[in-house]
Amino acid sequence: MPIIKEFTIRLEDRPGTLGKLCQSLAEQDINILAYQQFAREKGQGSVRLVVDNPDKTRTALDRQRNDYSETEVAKVLLANRPGELARVASRLGEANINVDYGYSGAEPGANASFLILGVADAAKALKLLEHAAAAGAKT
Repeated sequence: MPIIKEFTIRLEDRPGTLGKLCQSLAEQDINILAYQQFAREKGQGSVRLVVDNPDKTRTALDRQRNDYSETEVAKVLLANRPGELARVASRLGEANINVDYGYSGAEPGANASFLILGVADAAKALKLLEHAAAAGAKT
């Protein structure tokens, strides 16, 4: 369960802007592993992306003069079975860690998904979940 980089890119809320952004990343052979889009204010939106190569992504976004920010988020692997999200969310809640936002993605060729969690302290959240996973594996 690593801490990874997430890019939040501000875009105009109009047809074609998402396609242009994604095409510019694809042309640099950057794979988007997880995606979330949301409205910000009238005429503006944002896209959150987790990619396979943050350094190349940063270079591509700078070259295109995109307005973006980076943050560290928790990447948690989830088994594909009922109750997994409940287990993770409950553990964080019990430790008084609030989930500000979340979305999911998948590694190429993987049978399991992962969850991206925006929390105030990604390292603390991951340490808690890794400890819980290790304890669960022993029982």
